[in-house]
Amino acid sequence: MLEPSIGELSTSQRLAQLATTRAGASRVFQRHHLDFCCGGQRDLATACADRGLDPQAVLAEIESESLPQQIFERWDERGAAELIEHILERFHRPHRQELERLLPMARKVERVHADKASCPHGLADHVSRMSEELVMHMQKEEQVLFPLIQSGAGRAARMPVQVMEAEHHDHARNLAKLDSLTCDYTPPPEACATWRALYLGLFELKQELMLHIHLENNVLFPKVLHGEDCK
Repeated sequence: MLEPSIGELSTSQRLAQLATTRAGASRVFQRHHLDFCCGGQRDLATACADRGLDPQAVLAEIESESLPQQIFERWDERGAAELIEHILERFHRPHRQELERLLPMARKVERVHADKASCPHGLADHVSRMSEELVMHMQKEEQVLFPLIQSGAGRAARMPVQVMEAEHHDHARNLAKLDSLTCDYTPPPEACATWRALYLGLFELKQELMLHIHLENNVLFPKVLHGEDCK
């Protein structure tokens, strides 16, 4: 069965396809907790059914997003080398900086508000664990996978790619626990400015990490495994 063209929207399109080709689709998916990175190969109708959503209403939201399609970056139309550079600059470096900023904030919130019932006990330890795992993951990409791809041996990267994809699922589980620990990033009424800033920062980190995983799982990895030259 032929998939709809880019100009057409259909509930039979995969989440990854929509996130890659439609301006604003990823923001809509994030609002509705639709996993377009690790679960990006599901079609929209199935993903919406699993969450009790109306797929036609979700399509209407995608259509109405304000970002003009003509300035939307189509990374599926760019070369693997350029995509790797984008991932390093847009995600790897900022992830490290944000995690270094957010971890002390999480520790401070737990220390100062430990006596409150709404205190997110265990959040700092979880952010620390997330940070360690994500930094190690990015180092593997920077030191092993990306150089292998850039050497032109993309098809030989199948095993490292599978390892990275498995670790992406670990990151997704970490994000799900982060959702729970922060009550979906909703600070309680008594939250101080640091607490509110922490939840905002963690929410933005989640959004960026999902985009990061999506671009690797659904754009970069298929490119190199299908033999595209790194150019």
